[in-house]
Order: sequence, then structure tokens, then C-alpha cells
Amino acid sequence: MTSEEELTNNQRIIKHAYAAFNARNIEAILQVMHPKVKWAKAWEGDYANGHEEVSAYWQRQWREINPKVTPIGFHQRENGALEIEVEQLVKDLQGNILFNGKVKHIYMVRDGLLEQMDVELY
Repeated sequence: MTSEEELTNNQRIIKHAYAAFNARNIEAILQVMHPKVKWAKAWEGDYANGHEEVSAYWQRQWREINPKVTPIGFHQRENGALEIEVEQLVKDLQGNILFNGKVKHIYMVRDGLLEQMDVELY
């Protein structure tokens, strides 16, 4: 696969993951994650490691807040990471806005699977 094809494929995978996250479809997201994924727990701190921890993290999160994330920009970094500019709207369960702004999600993708995700603020 050429680097352009790989970038396009990675973007497709990530768009799928965001759509599944917003639909609260954990199983669909886990299909595109490496079994030993390292996922930033931005809401709690530290990392969730592996499918089981990521699933548990999101389930805890969704019991307390209602986040919606939309990818709006893609940039390949020199180290191979994919930087995604994300519009993030986070509400409490009563509908009050807790955060409405942009963040960067940084992904390492290997063999077509999300291997690591980190969050960077602007």
C-alpha cells in the first residue's frame, strides 16, 4: 500500500471509529483497535490498555457525561502519527455544556488498527 493509500485508509478507519463512538457502539470501535490498544483517558487521566479497559472507561464516562466528537482535519506527522483536529462537545446528562471546542487526537495506526491515541490541547 502506498503512503497515500495508507493515509486514506487510516482516515476511513478513524472516521468509522468516531461515528461508532458517537452512536455508543463500542463493539464497532473495538473492531478497528489493536487488542493491546493504549487509549488516553482524557476524562480520568492515564491510559486504558486493551479492549476491556477501553470499553469499561467509555461505559463509566457515558454514565456521567455525553460527549460528541467530530473529526474536521487530518494531518500526517513526521513520526508517522496521524493528528486529527476534533470538534468536541461535552454535555452533562442534563444537557448543560461542559466543553465546546477543539482538541487534537493523535493516533498511531499499525496494520490497519488503532494502536494508540493521545489527546493534545490547543
